[in-house]
Order: sequence, then structure tokens, then C-alpha cells
Amino acid sequence: MRFLTRLLKVRELSILSFMIVFFIFVGSINNEFITGDSVSLMVKSSVILLVMAVGQSFVLFTSNIDVSIGSIMGLSAAVCGVLLTNNINVWLVIFIVFIIGAVIGLINGIGVSYFKIPAIIMTLGMLGIIRGIMLIYTEGMWIEEIPNFYKKLSNLKILGIVLPVWVAIAILIVAHIYLTRTKFGRYFYAVGDNEEGARLVGLPVQKVKVLAFIFSGISASVAGLIFVMNIGFVPNQTGSGIELQVIAAAVLGGVSLTGGLGSIVGAGLGAVFFTVINNSLVYLKIPAYWNNAISGLLLLLIVVGDSRLQNYLQYNPFLRKKNTKVSLLRDAIKGDVNK
Repeated sequence: MRFLTRLLKVRELSILSFMIVFFIFVGSINNEFITGDSVSLMVKSSVILLVMAVGQSFVLFTSNIDVSIGSIMGLSAAVCGVLLTNNINVWLVIFIVFIIGAVIGLINGIGVSYFKIPAIIMTLGMLGIIRGIMLIYTEGMWIEEIPNFYKKLSNLKILGIVLPVWVAIAILIVAHIYLTRTKFGRYFYAVGDNEEGARLVGLPVQKVKVLAFIFSGISASVAGLIFVMNIGFVPNQTGSGIELQVIAAAVLGGVSLTGGLGSIVGAGLGAVFFTVINNSLVYLKIPAYWNNAISGLLLLLIVVGDSRLQNYLQYNPFLRKKNTKVSLLRDAIKGDVNK
């Protein structure tokens, strides 16, 4: 019992447990939901949300938020589509799209860190600006006739796994290692946990925030590249509204909106789980006009249920004696203190 309780205290495992229970529940109603093809399709469908949730998590860790991420994805997809249809070298296209995400992220970061503009206001303003630039750039038209070689990359399998999934896995692993195994990576948590304290001990608070927004912008650009690859065309409303799904996925995975808490792996699991919730409604044969209401309700129930479970485990009498809290700030500057 104690071993199981300790396992469930790991946030990622508790989310995974909820996901398994949800799979079993929906699968008991419609067994097609748990077939190999269905699971494979849902994992592939979650890639865009997963990549963006990873980038958004960096911002959330610092106790900020980026609601411009959907518009960055839309502009990135539009630029990618236009350049590809004009036969520009694919590697040059990828580089240009990366730069677009990084530059917009840099602007967001500078506005929040150096000009002290609240993150929600800064990124909301950028959302409108970027969306307008996208429509001007595409003249409000859909971008079609994407080269076949690029669309085929979506189904390119390596060791039985399609390329977009490999890209998401690589981003997840690199981000996780960066945050947990590098000194600067721990600064993101320290800034979100106690910004004033981090500043007093000499941590580069402003640089950390700027870098968080740059990572968020780049993740949106990667999502835009994958979107074009998966869909094969770019509607003029690409990315509209997805920022709310990204934030919800990260929160579902245990990333705190108040900063300093959560993990990249949890955010990734949250993105997959969020996709599973949305796709399950099709297998449950629920009318489409109920989808938003029911998926929202399920999201709330799962987040509240997980929160209650974590609170119960935190104050479990069997573990209370061994429950010690380590300061994120102290952990971030541990190397400096030991010097």
C-alpha cells in the first residue's frame, strides 16, 4: 500500500493512471477505442499539442503565460506553406520558420521582462498582431498545393513510428534533460517559485523569462511545420483557439499556472490525455455540438480529481514523517552556495 501511494505521488504516474482508467472506461463502451490503430492515430494527433505544451510549460514555470502561441503556429504554417509552394529548399524553409518563432518569442520576452508588461496583455496583443500579419501575408486565402514530398514525411516510419511522433519524442527528451540535468534549466523553476528571491541571489531572472518565451515561440513554429506536413494545406484560421487547448493540456499534466511546479513529461502526458478525451467523444457517439461542453467537463473533473488525490497523498499519515520540502530556489543555486 505504501509503495503504491509513493508511486501515485509522482504526478506523471497519477496522470497516466487516470488515462488508463479513462481508456478502460471508454473501451468498455466501444472496444474499437482501444485497438492498435485507434491508439496510434490518437498519439499522432496529439503531436502538435504536445510540442506546443512543452514550449508553453517553460513560460508557465516562470509564472507567466503565452496566449500568442496559436497565432505563431498559424503564421509559421502559412510561411512554410507559401515558401514550399514556391519551391524554396526545405531546409531553408525550416530555418526561416524557426527564426520567425524565435523572434516573436524574443519580442514577447522583452516586453514582459524589460518593459514589465503583464504577460497576458503582451501576448494577447501579439496574438492580434500576428494573426493580422498572417492574413495580410496570405491575403486571406488558403494555402494549397503543398509539395507531395513534404506531405509524405507525415507517414514516414522509422522503427515503426512515424516521423512527427519521433520529433515530439526528441523535443520532450531534450527539454526534460535540459530542465532537470542542467543548472540553468533549474532557474526556470526558481524564478517561478520565488522571483524576488531569485533576483536577490543573483539569478538572471530577465534572461530566464526571455528564454522561456523564445522556447515557446520556437515550439509553435515546430508545430506549424508539423501541421503543414500532417494536413497538406493551410487554412486562413490555422492555430486559432489552440492556445487554450495548449494551456489546458499543460495544466492537465500537472504544470501549475502560478509557476515553479510541474514537469515537461507531465505536460506531454497532458497533451496526449487531452487528445484522448476529445477523440473519445467520437467513439462514444456523442453529437458534435456536445463536444466542447463534455470535453471541458471531463477536463475539470480529471484535474480536480487529480488535485484531490495529490492532496490526500501529501497528507497521508504513512508518509507524513518522510515528507520534506526542498526549496526550488535553494536547489537552483546549490552549486553557487557550495562554492
